[in-house]
Amino acid sequence: MVTFMDIHTNSFMQKMQNPANSSDADPLAAYRIEQQPYYQPWGNEIALYHHAYQSRLPLLLKGPTGCGKTRFVEYMAWMLKRPLITLACNEDMTASDLVGRYLLDAGGTAWHDGPLTLAVRHGGICYLDEVVEARQDTTVVIHPLTDARRILPLDKKGELVHAHPDFQLVISYNPGYQSHVKDLKTSTRQRFAALEFDYPLPELEAGIVTRETDISHALARQLVSLAQSTRALKNRGLDEGASTRMLIYAGLLLREGVSVHDSCEMTITRALTDDPDTALALSQLVEAHFGPRTLTTSA
Repeated sequence: MVTFMDIHTNSFMQKMQNPANSSDADPLAAYRIEQQPYYQPWGNEIALYHHAYQSRLPLLLKGPTGCGKTRFVEYMAWMLKRPLITLACNEDMTASDLVGRYLLDAGGTAWHDGPLTLAVRHGGICYLDEVVEARQDTTVVIHPLTDARRILPLDKKGELVHAHPDFQLVISYNPGYQSHVKDLKTSTRQRFAALEFDYPLPELEAGIVTRETDISHALARQLVSLAQSTRALKNRGLDEGASTRMLIYAGLLLREGVSVHDSCEMTITRALTDDPDTALALSQLVEAHFGPRTLTTSA
């Protein structure tokens, strides 16, 4: 469901800075996913997404960090043969970052569509990852796209863009990690159909880790067992337990010959907390699952 790097995730700014990747015949050619992303379904989410897309319903994906939401969207875009424009939301993102702005170029001042506008005009899937990280006065621009109007007003340009028939808006967030300050407004949430994600069942998660890292299935199962122990500490010293992504990171280090204790310390313990007591508790969990650290001495 996840991998050590999202090689299929589309970076809008990189595409815009490298126009050689674009095509006049297909403005979204650079955003098409040519190779099938690896995704392991855990329920009927593929069929449900397909039905939502058939009606072009805006879709909300919610679930913990690193459980496979982004990979799922990539897989569905590949399956539906639709270009995917992904934007990682942050608190500095403005409405212009979404819809576009006037910029100076060799010919003077010209309008440049933002990622959302590109998807709306040309029929792509626009995926706003961790949408609650963006300011609420920024995300309200998506409201006219999420009802029967399916329009995007470009106020600075004086244009009203009607969504292409193939356009779909998908957003994601982690409801368990957000504060009340950073939460989806009710007026936004109710505009979306929703799919809820969680970490896979243990055997399935171990299979994912094995597939992504080439470590043994037995070792992957031990990592999953460790992750489950850390997830039990959520709200008891940890905001989040170890994600599937973290297990893949650990597995990649193990594949390179790093010891299991060092691998887990780098990708789980130090990544999850800065608190010394909590870090000690996590180290003890690692020893409980893999045995005590073996000390080595130099000759």
